[in-house]
Amino acid sequence: MQSNKGAASMEVEETVATETKTVAKPNFKPLTAHEVSDGQVQFRKIPVPRHRYTPLKKAWMDIYTPIYDQMKIDIRMNVKTRNVEMMTRRDTPDVSNLQKCADFVHAFVLGFDVIDAIALLRMDELYVDSFEIKDVKTLKGEHLSRAIGRLSGKGGKTKFAIENSTKTRIVIADTKIHILGSFSNIKVARDSLCSLIMGSPAGKVYSKLRAVTARLAERF
Repeated sequence: MQSNKGAASMEVEETVATETKTVAKPNFKPLTAHEVSDGQVQFRKIPVPRHRYTPLKKAWMDIYTPIYDQMKIDIRMNVKTRNVEMMTRRDTPDVSNLQKCADFVHAFVLGFDVIDAIALLRMDELYVDSFEIKDVKTLKGEHLSRAIGRLSGKGGKTKFAIENSTKTRIVIADTKIHILGSFSNIKVARDSLCSLIMGSPAGKVYSKLRAVTARLAERF
């Protein structure tokens, strides 16, 4: 009896082992952007101000080519409404491509060069931060003009120094300031610009920048 029971238990174990072997994991293909949105076309509009219309015309092919060929997004310029319009296609590989393209065009409209703004398509950790001088300190008349002068420096020297040391790109458009870079680098650049707006001399800002960038270099 015991031998029969032992044989029966061995058979059960064998059948269980064979059953576990035959069960295969389901292999699902990743959904395309078209399938994720249930076949609906996603759309973005970026308004173009008057003073950026001519630069957009000149750099149109540099903007159009990476968006259409690499990111697989349809793009056109609506001349009547003066908007750059983008929409997904059936062969768009990722849903996030549309937002990346919108950020790229928006960065160009704000005043960044195509060479700098195109990094938004290739790197995920980059973004644009904007603020106004009046957000830091309320200045009017000549005081405001001098603050803008301090930010740029002679021949743009101060702006270039901050850009190179923090690995960011800065656009000073009247009283608005736009910074393109990673989160930590934008913070360092913004702190330096805020110090200049508050009235700190450029030399003091440079020395502080050296200390901060050296600390960042040690961390990474």
